[in-house]
Amino acid sequence: MSKIITCNTNGIRAAARKGFFEWLRRQDADVVCIQETKAQIDQLDDSVFHPQGYHCFYNDAQKKGYSGTALYSRVKPQRVVSSLGWDPADSEGRYIQADYRGLSVISLYMPSGSSSEQALEKKYRFMDKFIEHLQGLRRKRREFIICADWNICHQNIDLKNWRANQKNSGFLPEERAWLDRLYDELGYVDAFRLVNQQADQYTWWSNRGQAWANNVGWRLDYQVVTPRLAEKVVSADIYKQERFSDHAPQIMEYAIEITA
Repeated sequence: MSKIITCNTNGIRAAARKGFFEWLRRQDADVVCIQETKAQIDQLDDSVFHPQGYHCFYNDAQKKGYSGTALYSRVKPQRVVSSLGWDPADSEGRYIQADYRGLSVISLYMPSGSSSEQALEKKYRFMDKFIEHLQGLRRKRREFIICADWNICHQNIDLKNWRANQKNSGFLPEERAWLDRLYDELGYVDAFRLVNQQADQYTWWSNRGQAWANNVGWRLDYQVVTPRLAEKVVSADIYKQERFSDHAPQIMEYAIEITA
């Protein structure tokens, strides 16, 4: 059995101050994927950012205090990939991949398109490039677990106010169609929904109003797997007892063994 956690920390240093690493130590996870670290590697020399028992890998953005991904692994990976060969994936540290025996785990942070038309265009360009990468992964002789903040909700069940958000980035028809293609054409599987079909399962809440208190949220954070791993999904949970970020950690267990 392997436990994999994904979490957008919206600033890993801020999450640390809110107790994220104390919580993480109790989880005994095998792999932890983090998005939006918002820190340069030289700002993370404190031991708290290198949890005991883990091999820790960071991919920071060129711009300070922005984007960035990380991956912690109990087992030392055979290889770690942090470049896709194109921007903004590389210049903004949006991708990190750990390769094990027959399996790869990826931490991905998709751009948000909510701030402006230019931001939405950037997101669409990223989606176009990244789906090509995802197609290429399916041709490889290994399985993949993609821990991603897609910044997209797929179905009405995935956000509280879906009617009011149909013209907002995160729930636009074009974005949802991209996820349709990911699942229906490329064959990837939304692992969370295999074992949890309940409503009100959200991973992000706006800081405006009483969104958190009233659970007016969005399920933006996913673990997406290649088809052969679908039968290996054991459990899925969203941790909301403490708040480390505007996102909540999403925890999954798989009936697999991660080995080098």
